[in-house]
Amino acid sequence: MSLHFPRLRNWLLSSPPAEWALSHVRQILIGALRQGPIPQHVAFVMDGNRRYAKSHHIETLEGHSLGFEALARILDVCYRTGVKVVTLYAFSVENFKRSKYEVGGLMEMAKLKLDQVTQHGEMLNKYGARIQVLGQRELLPQDVQDKINRAVGLSKHNSKAVLNVCFPYTSRDEITSAVRKVVEDYLKPSVRGPPSRSFSQNHIVRNIQSNRLSTLKEESSGSDEGAEQDSTKSLDPSAFLGTPSENSAFSSSSTLNNVSPDGSASHSPHSRTSDATYPDPEQITSDELNSKMYTADNPPLDLLVRTSGVERLSDFMLWQCHEHTTIVFVQCLWPEFDLWKFLPVLVEWQWWRRRNLEYVARNKASARLKAL
Repeated sequence: MSLHFPRLRNWLLSSPPAEWALSHVRQILIGALRQGPIPQHVAFVMDGNRRYAKSHHIETLEGHSLGFEALARILDVCYRTGVKVVTLYAFSVENFKRSKYEVGGLMEMAKLKLDQVTQHGEMLNKYGARIQVLGQRELLPQDVQDKINRAVGLSKHNSKAVLNVCFPYTSRDEITSAVRKVVEDYLKPSVRGPPSRSFSQNHIVRNIQSNRLSTLKEESSGSDEGAEQDSTKSLDPSAFLGTPSENSAFSSSSTLNNVSPDGSASHSPHSRTSDATYPDPEQITSDELNSKMYTADNPPLDLLVRTSGVERLSDFMLWQCHEHTTIVFVQCLWPEFDLWKFLPVLVEWQWWRRRNLEYVARNKASARLKAL
């Protein structure tokens, strides 16, 4: 009896009356969820396809195919509840180390699913979702890149929601790419605005004085007058800051040029021109780095879910996870993940969200009372 019960249950659930009833229950639950706060950006680590295939004695690629069906169900729940951005960890750069058979099968599956998206554009138009493929696309075969470009172009006019597909991706690569872009921007000269140095003058002065004072403490108190004069002279930051002075070999206009022995500045083809200014690296902030990330135009990450019970991020969204991001590790494999597994996660997130909003409101009210 126990062997036949799962089959009987699946047969009953797939019958038209049961499907009609479950459909209405889903609509009621989604409607109830929409009455509360909804995460605007949700990310998924779709883990467990291979283990599901192994435990059910099916081919690995069939497990990945079932995982895609689970994804379709979850996207329907997310977009119908009001989630604006969904980010998926579809393929890591590290996955290229898997067997050639599995990697090749995943590439073929990616082309198949992208073809389905291209041929049935209503799947994305239904939610108004725009596809963005994040990662090192140049590592993919050219035919896969062509399929990606077609799918991205098909949905580029949709603006209600976003589907980020990380393929192939690692967070370290994303952060490295962002830093590289910032460095490139700060190496470009600009003829606008006031001159800007590589570092702030106050910062350099403090460092010079601090280092020199530490040295002076170690020197004997009976040093001669000439040594004291040298010490006083070394405290003058003009020699280090490039400010004009009689004893300085550099000035703000010649620091960036080659100086000849007779004191005249010679310009090399690769030297910075005296009228060009460069951004101050001390002005680099986390916001500027954030603007160079793949997800720069997306809202902050509210919720990250990983299936299979594995409790690690696996180099995914390391920059985007912040102090208010809720990270949930679900004890089920990705092909098994559906509304009934996702519902408790959303309800718990809503509870924490309401609690945080109430805490912030109490703090603001208390601050207003103290101000009175």
